[in-house]
Amino acid sequence: MSRFYLLLLSLILAAFAFADPQYEEHLVLEPLPLGALLASFNFKSNASVRSFEQQHFRHIPRSLGQILQHAGTKELHLRFSSGRWDDESWGARPWGGVKEGGTGVELWAWVEADTDEEAFTQWITLNHALSGLFCASLNFIDSTRTTRPVMTYEPVGDHSNNSSSNMHLLHGSLPREVVCTENLTPFLKLLPCKGKAGISTLLDGHKLFDASWQSMSIDVRPVCPKGGSGCIIEMEQTVDMVLDIERSKRPHDNPIPRPAPVDQLKCDTSKSYSSPDACFPIEISSSQSWSLSEIFGHPIKGSCLATDIRGGRSESVCLSVPYEQQVYTSQGSVERKDVSKGHRCYILPESDPFEMVLPQQESPAVVPRPSPPLYASRSFTGHGQERGGVQTLLTNPSSDTPISFTYFEILPWFMKPYLHTLQARSSPSPSPSQGEIITSIYYRPALDRQRGTQLELQITVPPASTVRLTYDFEKAILRYTEYPPDANRGFDVAPAVIRLRSMPLNSSSGAVYLRTTSLLLSLPTPDFSMPYNVIILTSTVIALAFGSIYNLLVRRFVGADEVEGFSLAKVKGRVKGRLEVLRDRYFRREKKTQ
Repeated sequence: MSRFYLLLLSLILAAFAFADPQYEEHLVLEPLPLGALLASFNFKSNASVRSFEQQHFRHIPRSLGQILQHAGTKELHLRFSSGRWDDESWGARPWGGVKEGGTGVELWAWVEADTDEEAFTQWITLNHALSGLFCASLNFIDSTRTTRPVMTYEPVGDHSNNSSSNMHLLHGSLPREVVCTENLTPFLKLLPCKGKAGISTLLDGHKLFDASWQSMSIDVRPVCPKGGSGCIIEMEQTVDMVLDIERSKRPHDNPIPRPAPVDQLKCDTSKSYSSPDACFPIEISSSQSWSLSEIFGHPIKGSCLATDIRGGRSESVCLSVPYEQQVYTSQGSVERKDVSKGHRCYILPESDPFEMVLPQQESPAVVPRPSPPLYASRSFTGHGQERGGVQTLLTNPSSDTPISFTYFEILPWFMKPYLHTLQARSSPSPSPSQGEIITSIYYRPALDRQRGTQLELQITVPPASTVRLTYDFEKAILRYTEYPPDANRGFDVAPAVIRLRSMPLNSSSGAVYLRTTSLLLSLPTPDFSMPYNVIILTSTVIALAFGSIYNLLVRRFVGADEVEGFSLAKVKGRVKGRLEVLRDRYFRREKKTQ
C-alpha cells in the first residue's frame, strides 16, 4: 500500500511539474561579414491549457490572453519588420525565415468559427484589440487587406480534430506601417521582467530601430506531447536585428558620423590607382573589437527567471565565434561550449551585471553561415500611368537539386493583374516548359473596394537556373478621398511570401520562408493644389460680392444736413483752424533758420 501511495504521489508531482508555468530566454550573437552583428533574442513562456482557459495567468500576460480568448483565436502570428536582409552578404535568414515578416506589420491567425462571416467578425475584433495593445494601425486591416491563404501557411501548433474542422485562416498586412518605439514598449511589457532584468535590458529603441534590419515576432500556439495529455499554451517572442558595429559604437553625446583623419584611413595599397589622394578602403574585418556596453549602451542587468527543465540556471547568452578567439566576460558567469552548433554559451549571474568583450585580434576563420536555398527579387516594369508589369527573379543556387516552393502574392484591389499574361521563363537554355515550372495556380480575383487579389503558385526551379516570373496589370483611378496625405509618394504593395518545403533547416515548422521587398506603386494622381486654388478664389469672390451686397441692403445713406447736431460751418472752421496752425509752425521754422 505504501508503494502505491508513493507511486501516486510521484505521478501527481510530475503532473504539477509539467503543468507549472515555465519561462526561458536566450540571446545569440553572431558576427556577420562587412562589420555587421546579428543579435537574436528569444523569449519563451508557457502555461497549461487548463490554467489558460480558467484565466490563471502567470508568465503569459493577461492582456494578450484575454484578447485571444475573446476573439476565439487558436493560433496567432504577429510580425513587425523594417529594413532588408542582405542574402548575398549575410547568408540564410535566422530561424529559417519563420520568425520574419514582411516590411511593416504582418498578421495571420487561425480563428475558430462556424461560418466565414463569423470568422471575419472575430478577425476584425482581434485586429482592433491588438491595435490598441501594440499601438499599431492593425485596425486598418479590413476586407480589402484580408486574404485566406490556401497553400502557403499551415498550423504550427497541435490542434485536435474537432477544433481543426472549425478553424479559419486569415491573413493581413500593412506594408506602409512604420515600426517604432511605440511598438517596442508594449512588446517588452509582455515579458515577465518587463525589460528590467535579463537579456531584455539590451533592447533599447535607439539601437533596435537604428539597425540595418530588424524583426519582432509574437507566436502563440498550443503544444501537446505525443501522448495527447498535458497540453500547454506556448507564447514565443523573438527580436532579430543586424547592427553595424562601427555605427553602434558611436557615443550618445556624439552620434553624428564624421570622416576619419587621413592618417587613420585603412587603404588597399594593392590597387593601381592608390596614392595619397586616392584611397580604396579595405573590407572591414569581422573580428573587430566590441563589447556589449559599446553595442547596446550598457551590460546585461542580471538574469530573469532563466531555469532549465532540471530547475537549474540555463544558458542565456551564446556567442558564435571560433573557439580560438579570445572572449572576456564578467566574474560570476559560467561558460559552456556547444560543439554541435559551434556556440559559446554563458550562464548569467543572478543579480550582477554581465559584460562581454571581444578584443581586436588577427582575423580567424569565420564561422561559416549556411547559404540561402533560394534568391528572390521583385520589381515593377513598364512605364506610364495606365498599365505596368511585375517581374520576379527566382534563382536556385544548387547545381544538382531542383527546388519547389509556394509563391504567394497579395495585390491591392486598384492593381488589377491580367492572368493570361502570366509567364514563367527559365534560363539558361534549354529551359523547361511553363507547365513544368508552374505546377499549380490558385487565383482569387479582386472586387473593387471590397477585397484584393490573391495569387498562389506552386513553382519548381531547375538546378543552377533562374526563373523569370512576369505578368501585366492595369492601374485603377481612385476617388480623390481615397488618396493618402502624401499621394505623390505612391502606394505600398505588400512583399511576396515564398514557402520552401522539405528543406534541411533549423525551424520547428518544417518549412523555410522568404519574403521579397515591398514595392512602391505610382497611380494617376490629381493635382490637389487645384481644389485649394478654387476654394481660395471662390471664397474671395463670395466675400467681395457678399460684402458689397450686404452694405447696400443693410446700410442707410442720408445727406449730411439731415444728421442731427451736424453743422457744415463748424466743420469748415475746424479745418481752417488746423491749416493756420500748420502754416504758423512752418513760418516759425524758416525764421529760426535765418
